[in-house]
Amino acid sequence: MLEKIQSFFVDGNWMDSAIPFLTNVVIALGIYIIGKWIAGYIVKLIDKGMELRKMDPALRGFLSAILKTVFTFVIMLVAVEQLGINTTSLLALLGAAGLAVGLALKDSLSNFAAGVMLILFKPFKIGNFVEAGGVAGVVENIEVFNTIFKSGDNKEIIVPNAQIYGGTITNYSARPTRRIDLVIGIGYGDDMKKARDLILAVLAAETRVLKDPEPVVAVSELGDSSVNFVVRPWVATGDYWPTRWAITEAIKETFDANGVSIPFPQQDVHMHTVDK
Repeated sequence: MLEKIQSFFVDGNWMDSAIPFLTNVVIALGIYIIGKWIAGYIVKLIDKGMELRKMDPALRGFLSAILKTVFTFVIMLVAVEQLGINTTSLLALLGAAGLAVGLALKDSLSNFAAGVMLILFKPFKIGNFVEAGGVAGVVENIEVFNTIFKSGDNKEIIVPNAQIYGGTITNYSARPTRRIDLVIGIGYGDDMKKARDLILAVLAAETRVLKDPEPVVAVSELGDSSVNFVVRPWVATGDYWPTRWAITEAIKETFDANGVSIPFPQQDVHMHTVDK
């Protein structure tokens, strides 16, 4: 064996094999580099087309990432085939390896599948305020495996897609209007009609309260220490919290100015003296 190897180099036969191999290596590198550039250009064109069609940004980013992966895989196969490697056997090997990796990474694959479902069925969009996966916040990005939220106090929360799609999703931004639900209590000795008129006046003075649907103010419960009104005005979704806070404050100030009490829980203790 040693003699054959020595004779291979001494006779100069290695040059006849090395030169074609090195040529193929250079061609394979050229295919990979040029192919990557062309693929990147195509992906940019496709992304631009999706942008002109005003496609959802989350869907655009997701499809672009998938296209880059597919193009890169095809280019690598073409480059490897240029080196004389049997790609059929390589694909079979990759398929077996992919099966093993898939079993090991089943959670990641479920997150990927859930990400596809979120992109296709769009239960929420970027910028929506959503409660899902045990968290609540504004959706900042929908990625292949995770969705990124921004909480009200500016924290970044990363939630696996499977955890989101497999549970209940509450999208507070999906509809253009929302209803504010307040419960306002007055004392049993106060005038109910007067209190109702005062609440309606507060709602009428608040410009952000919608006229249609008409606000509802009604007695809902005779509580332990108060007569409770439900107050249900409708507002634009973006005005929900500022309007809720403003209405609550205005009702308190109006009641105080007009002698209507807002009772708080209390107990009366009666003491009896027993003669012995």
